[in-house]
Amino acid sequence: MVHGGNRFRQPARVDADTRSALDDYIALAPLHQPVSLAVIDAFSRIDPQLPQIACFDTAFHATQPTVATRFGIARHWHDEGVRRYGFHGLSYAAIARRLPEIGLAHGKVVVCHLGSGASACAIESGKSVASSMGFSAVDGLMMGSRPGYIDPEVILYWQEHEGMGVKDVRRELYKNSGLLGVSGVSADMRELLASELPEAREAVELFCYRAAREAASLAAAMRGLDGLVFT
Repeated sequence: MVHGGNRFRQPARVDADTRSALDDYIALAPLHQPVSLAVIDAFSRIDPQLPQIACFDTAFHATQPTVATRFGIARHWHDEGVRRYGFHGLSYAAIARRLPEIGLAHGKVVVCHLGSGASACAIESGKSVASSMGFSAVDGLMMGSRPGYIDPEVILYWQEHEGMGVKDVRRELYKNSGLLGVSGVSADMRELLASELPEAREAVELFCYRAAREAASLAAAMRGLDGLVFT
Protein backbone atom coordinates (compact mmCIF):
# COMPACT_ATOMS: atom_id res chain seq x y z
CA MET A 1 0.00 0.00 0.00
CA VAL A 2 1.29 3.45 -0.87
CA HIS A 3 -0.44 5.34 1.94
CA GLY A 4 -0.96 4.51 5.59
CA GLY A 5 -1.44 8.10 6.73
CA ASN A 6 -0.71 8.93 10.35
CA ARG A 7 -2.37 5.78 11.64
CA PHE A 8 -0.44 2.90 10.11
CA ARG A 9 3.22 2.96 11.10
CA GLN A 10 3.87 -0.76 10.66
CA PRO A 11 2.35 -3.64 8.67
CA ALA A 12 -1.27 -4.32 9.57
CA ARG A 13 -3.59 -7.31 9.28
CA VAL A 14 -6.45 -6.31 6.99
CA ASP A 15 -9.73 -6.66 8.87
CA ALA A 16 -12.98 -4.74 8.45
CA ASP A 17 -11.73 -1.80 10.53
CA THR A 18 -8.41 -1.56 8.68
CA ARG A 19 -10.07 -1.85 5.29
CA SER A 20 -12.48 0.95 6.13
CA ALA A 21 -9.69 3.19 7.42
CA LEU A 22 -7.67 2.76 4.23
CA ASP A 23 -10.46 4.41 2.25
CA ASP A 24 -9.64 7.64 4.08
CA TYR A 25 -6.30 7.86 2.28
CA ILE A 26 -7.64 7.60 -1.28
CA ALA A 27 -7.70 11.40 -1.47
CA LEU A 28 -4.01 11.48 -0.52
CA ALA A 29 -2.95 8.96 -3.19
CA PRO A 30 -5.69 9.01 -5.84
CA LEU A 31 -3.75 7.09 -8.50
CA HIS A 32 -2.26 4.39 -6.25
CA GLN A 33 -4.50 3.69 -3.26
CA PRO A 34 -7.62 2.59 -5.19
CA VAL A 35 -5.62 -0.01 -7.16
CA SER A 36 -4.21 -1.62 -4.01
CA LEU A 37 -7.63 -1.62 -2.37
CA ALA A 38 -9.14 -3.26 -5.45
CA VAL A 39 -6.62 -6.12 -5.13
CA ILE A 40 -7.45 -6.56 -1.43
CA ASP A 41 -11.16 -6.62 -2.21
CA ALA A 42 -10.73 -9.09 -5.05
CA PHE A 43 -8.90 -11.60 -2.85
CA SER A 44 -11.45 -11.09 -0.08
CA ARG A 45 -14.22 -12.09 -2.46
CA ILE A 46 -12.31 -15.19 -3.58
CA ASP A 47 -11.48 -16.29 -0.04
CA PRO A 48 -12.82 -14.23 2.88
CA GLN A 49 -10.67 -16.24 5.32
CA LEU A 50 -7.39 -15.57 3.50
CA PRO A 51 -5.07 -13.51 5.75
CA GLN A 52 -3.98 -10.27 4.09
CA ILE A 53 -1.22 -8.04 5.44
CA ALA A 54 -0.93 -4.43 4.29
CA CYS A 55 2.61 -2.97 4.19
CA PHE A 56 2.85 0.79 3.76
CA ASP A 57 5.28 2.95 1.80
CA THR A 58 4.71 5.76 4.29
CA ALA A 59 5.46 3.69 7.42
CA PHE A 60 9.28 3.81 7.15
CA HIS A 61 9.16 7.61 7.28
CA ALA A 62 7.13 7.72 10.52
CA THR A 63 10.42 8.25 12.42
CA GLN A 64 11.00 11.67 10.86
CA PRO A 65 11.06 14.60 13.30
CA THR A 66 8.13 17.01 13.19
CA VAL A 67 10.23 19.71 11.57
CA ALA A 68 10.73 17.42 8.56
CA THR A 69 7.01 16.72 8.16
CA ARG A 70 5.52 20.21 8.32
CA PHE A 71 4.68 22.61 5.53
CA GLY A 72 4.78 26.34 6.23
CA ILE A 73 0.99 26.54 6.34
CA ALA A 74 -1.60 27.10 9.08
CA ARG A 75 -1.36 24.56 11.88
CA HIS A 76 -4.90 23.26 11.46
CA TRP A 77 -4.03 21.93 7.98
CA HIS A 78 -1.17 19.87 9.42
CA ASP A 79 -3.49 18.57 12.13
CA GLU A 80 -5.95 17.54 9.41
CA GLY A 81 -3.28 15.52 7.59
CA VAL A 82 -1.84 18.02 5.11
CA ARG A 83 1.83 17.29 5.81
CA ARG A 84 4.90 15.61 4.41
CA TYR A 85 4.69 11.81 4.49
CA GLY A 86 7.41 10.44 2.21
CA PHE A 87 7.04 7.38 -0.02
CA HIS A 88 9.04 4.45 -1.45
CA GLY A 89 9.40 3.42 2.18
CA LEU A 90 9.34 -0.31 1.48
CA SER A 91 12.38 0.15 -0.76
CA TYR A 92 14.18 2.30 1.80
CA ALA A 93 13.43 -0.17 4.60
CA ALA A 94 15.02 -2.96 2.55
CA ILE A 95 18.10 -0.81 1.97
CA ALA A 96 18.33 0.15 5.64
CA ARG A 97 18.47 -3.55 6.54
CA ARG A 98 21.48 -3.96 4.23
CA LEU A 99 23.47 -0.96 5.48
CA PRO A 100 25.13 -2.85 8.37
CA GLU A 101 26.74 -5.14 5.78
CA ILE A 102 28.80 -2.21 4.49
CA GLY A 103 29.58 -0.66 7.86
CA LEU A 104 26.86 1.99 7.79
CA ALA A 105 24.54 0.67 10.50
CA HIS A 106 24.94 3.93 12.42
CA GLY A 107 25.94 6.13 9.51
CA LYS A 108 24.36 9.09 7.79
CA VAL A 109 23.27 7.90 4.35
CA VAL A 110 21.45 9.49 1.45
CA VAL A 111 19.62 6.93 -0.68
CA CYS A 112 18.58 7.84 -4.22
CA HIS A 113 15.71 5.67 -5.46
CA LEU A 114 15.92 6.54 -9.15
CA GLY A 115 13.50 5.20 -11.71
CA SER A 116 10.31 6.16 -13.47
CA GLY A 117 9.22 7.15 -9.98
CA ALA A 118 12.14 8.82 -8.21
CA SER A 119 12.84 10.00 -4.69
CA ALA A 120 15.65 10.39 -2.18
CA CYS A 121 15.79 9.76 1.55
CA ALA A 122 18.09 10.70 4.41
CA ILE A 123 18.65 7.66 6.63
CA GLU A 124 20.54 8.02 9.90
CA SER A 125 21.26 4.94 12.04
CA GLY A 126 18.80 2.99 9.93
CA LYS A 127 15.91 5.42 10.35
CA SER A 128 14.33 7.93 7.98
CA VAL A 129 14.95 11.52 9.01
CA ALA A 130 13.95 13.36 5.81
CA SER A 131 12.60 12.61 2.34
CA SER A 132 12.30 14.39 -0.99
CA MET A 133 8.68 13.29 -1.37
CA GLY A 134 6.09 15.13 0.68
CA PHE A 135 2.29 15.16 0.72
CA SER A 136 2.14 13.07 -2.43
CA ALA A 137 4.22 10.87 -4.69
CA VAL A 138 4.42 13.65 -7.28
CA ASP A 139 6.71 15.76 -5.08
CA GLY A 140 10.49 15.94 -4.90
CA LEU A 141 12.77 14.74 -7.69
CA MET A 142 11.92 14.96 -11.38
CA MET A 143 10.65 11.57 -12.57
CA GLY A 144 9.69 9.77 -15.75
CA SER A 145 6.53 11.79 -16.28
CA ARG A 146 6.21 13.85 -13.07
CA PRO A 147 7.89 17.22 -12.46
CA GLY A 148 8.78 16.82 -8.79
CA TYR A 149 9.08 20.12 -6.96
CA ILE A 150 7.02 22.80 -8.66
CA ASP A 151 6.03 26.30 -7.61
CA PRO A 152 2.32 26.11 -6.58
CA GLU A 153 1.75 29.31 -8.52
CA VAL A 154 2.36 27.34 -11.73
CA ILE A 155 -0.75 25.29 -10.97
CA LEU A 156 -2.74 28.42 -10.18
CA TYR A 157 -1.54 29.90 -13.46
CA TRP A 158 -2.78 26.85 -15.36
CA GLN A 159 -6.16 27.11 -13.68
CA GLU A 160 -6.62 30.87 -13.95
CA HIS A 161 -5.10 31.60 -17.35
CA GLU A 162 -5.36 28.29 -19.20
CA GLY A 163 -8.74 27.22 -17.86
CA MET A 164 -7.44 23.84 -16.69
CA GLY A 165 -9.58 21.87 -14.25
CA VAL A 166 -8.44 19.47 -11.54
CA LYS A 167 -8.32 16.48 -13.88
CA ASP A 168 -6.33 18.46 -16.46
CA VAL A 169 -3.81 19.60 -13.85
CA ARG A 170 -3.44 16.09 -12.41
CA ARG A 171 -2.83 14.68 -15.89
CA GLU A 172 -0.19 17.35 -16.55
CA LEU A 173 1.56 16.60 -13.26
CA TYR A 174 1.44 12.81 -13.42
CA LYS A 175 1.52 12.01 -17.13
CA ASN A 176 2.94 14.90 -19.19
CA SER A 177 5.90 16.21 -17.20
CA GLY A 178 9.31 14.96 -16.06
CA LEU A 179 11.68 13.31 -18.53
CA LEU A 180 8.85 12.86 -21.01
CA GLY A 181 7.69 16.45 -20.86
CA VAL A 182 11.12 18.07 -20.98
CA SER A 183 12.46 15.85 -23.76
CA GLY A 184 9.29 15.45 -25.76
CA VAL A 185 10.75 12.05 -26.65
CA SER A 186 10.38 9.48 -23.88
CA ALA A 187 10.15 8.85 -20.15
CA ASP A 188 12.71 6.05 -20.52
CA MET A 189 16.23 7.09 -19.57
CA ARG A 190 17.74 4.48 -21.91
CA GLU A 191 16.04 6.03 -24.93
CA LEU A 192 17.08 9.52 -23.87
CA LEU A 193 20.72 8.52 -23.43
CA ALA A 194 20.70 6.99 -26.90
CA SER A 195 19.13 10.07 -28.48
CA GLU A 196 21.11 12.84 -30.18
CA LEU A 197 18.33 15.40 -29.71
CA PRO A 198 19.31 18.38 -27.53
CA GLU A 199 15.96 18.17 -25.76
CA ALA A 200 16.77 14.61 -24.69
CA ARG A 201 20.18 15.67 -23.38
CA GLU A 202 18.61 18.55 -21.50
CA ALA A 203 16.09 16.21 -19.83
CA VAL A 204 18.92 13.93 -18.64
CA GLU A 205 20.95 16.89 -17.40
CA LEU A 206 17.96 18.25 -15.46
CA PHE A 207 17.24 14.85 -13.91
CA CYS A 208 20.85 14.56 -12.70
CA TYR A 209 20.97 18.17 -11.52
CA ARG A 210 17.86 17.71 -9.41
CA ALA A 211 19.11 14.43 -7.93
CA ALA A 212 22.47 15.96 -6.96
CA ARG A 213 20.83 19.04 -5.49
CA GLU A 214 18.42 16.93 -3.43
CA ALA A 215 21.19 14.67 -2.15
CA ALA A 216 23.06 17.73 -0.87
CA SER A 217 19.90 19.02 0.81
CA LEU A 218 19.32 15.71 2.60
CA ALA A 219 22.94 15.59 3.73
CA ALA A 220 22.43 19.04 5.24
CA ALA A 221 19.36 17.75 7.09
CA MET A 222 21.59 15.14 8.77
CA ARG A 223 24.51 17.57 9.24
CA GLY A 224 26.82 15.16 7.50
CA LEU A 225 27.17 12.29 5.05
CA ASP A 226 28.87 8.91 5.38
CA GLY A 227 27.44 7.16 2.33
CA LEU A 228 25.51 7.70 -0.89
CA VAL A 229 23.42 4.75 -2.11
CA PHE A 230 21.75 4.35 -5.50
CA THR A 231 18.96 1.93 -6.22
